[in-house]
Amino acid sequence: MYQNAISFAGAGRVAEALCKELFHAGFRIDKIVSETKDSGTLLADACQATWSSDLLFGDSTKILIIAVPDHRLKSVLGYIKCAPETLVVHTAGSFGLDIFPEHIKHKGIFYPLQTFSKGRKVNFMDLPFLLESSNDESSAILRKLVESIHGEVHFVDTDHRRMLHLAAVFICNFTNHMLTMGKEVTLKAGFSFELLVPLLKETISKAIDSGPENSQTGPAARHDQNTIEKHLELLSFSPELQKIYNEMTKSIIEYYKIKDKS
Repeated sequence: MYQNAISFAGAGRVAEALCKELFHAGFRIDKIVSETKDSGTLLADACQATWSSDLLFGDSTKILIIAVPDHRLKSVLGYIKCAPETLVVHTAGSFGLDIFPEHIKHKGIFYPLQTFSKGRKVNFMDLPFLLESSNDESSAILRKLVESIHGEVHFVDTDHRRMLHLAAVFICNFTNHMLTMGKEVTLKAGFSFELLVPLLKETISKAIDSGPENSQTGPAARHDQNTIEKHLELLSFSPELQKIYNEMTKSIIEYYKIKDKS
């Protein structure tokens, strides 16, 4: 059992995943603070911790992890009361150390570059953590946290972490939206999403193995205007999908036009 007791502000997807992983790695979880009692007590019970709705943390909390939605981060940090020596970190990819109020002296960023969903277990082995801290002592503590759960340590400043967070939006959020649109078209054709799963798996696997820029196929990549026009006609049931298809097609054509020239 590690001596450093950890508390959490937040009981959502990120807090749940980190809390359970650190608990199973041997850390003592002290307190879970959340507005919603049901989710807070459920997480606290799973990690032998206590639940509270009050952002007051005692001396027993050595590390405080703030895992709340981005729009609430500044407000939550402003209300926190903890010991002067407590290391307070947030898990937001798009905010830096400057969001912390002046009275918090030991601070850092503990950002896991991953997508989390309630009830879905994430493999932390080699999971990149983008870290930043206010001093060397805090850096050493954050490194220990990541290594204890077999993650991958990366110390990254705010500007570069924001760019990586942006990249993650393209990789994860935009990809999910494209899959949702593809599913809608598949259902309109009378088939289930399962029909596309082998294609999806090969697409991701090939992008990882060869690089996504070297893996592009399809009518846009080969400048097949006849097929593109037929696809746009088929999408007449949805002007929004026509717009997305058209913009993505133009983007692909332009990207490879420039790539071929270089």
